[in-house]
Amino acid sequence: MRPRIIVTLVAVVLATAAGVRAADDSSPVPSPLPPPAAKAAPKEQAKEPSPPPSVTVIGARDAHGILGRDVRGAANEDMGHIVDVIVDRDGKVRAAVIDFGGFLGVGSRKIVVDWNALRFAGVSNKSDSVSLDLNKEQVSAAPEYKEDTPLIVLGAAGSLHPWDYEH
Repeated sequence: MRPRIIVTLVAVVLATAAGVRAADDSSPVPSPLPPPAAKAAPKEQAKEPSPPPSVTVIGARDAHGILGRDVRGAANEDMGHIVDVIVDRDGKVRAAVIDFGGFLGVGSRKIVVDWNALRFAGVSNKSDSVSLDLNKEQVSAAPEYKEDTPLIVLGAAGSLHPWDYEH
């Protein structure tokens, strides 16, 4: 029953947007003011209206935010929580920054782990944690992340791919 409601809701939104657009298209467009006589400029071509944005509906069970999520290791040990996501110049997600160690924020440090080392299969609500394919010793040995310095990304065996940061 829920998918039918969502489809109906999306159809109503799209139909309303189309009706508003049709009403906008039928109203007269005021002509632009003529340029001053001293500076005669060629007529500018009318700009085309922007196309309507695409609409995607993602079910509440199918997608979740991850910032602030707890991270647990394979042996269910606490690895910290996700504080940032690193993307490359193409917008592809490459890594996650994890605030690791310490107690109540004291003595913790940020490390960077390869995105492919994270598992989201068990994440179904806000209190669920993300799994990491690394153990506590591996994460403890990782160098600290500092902004505006080259990233050293900790990856699960065989999953780390180098970045080309020469351009």
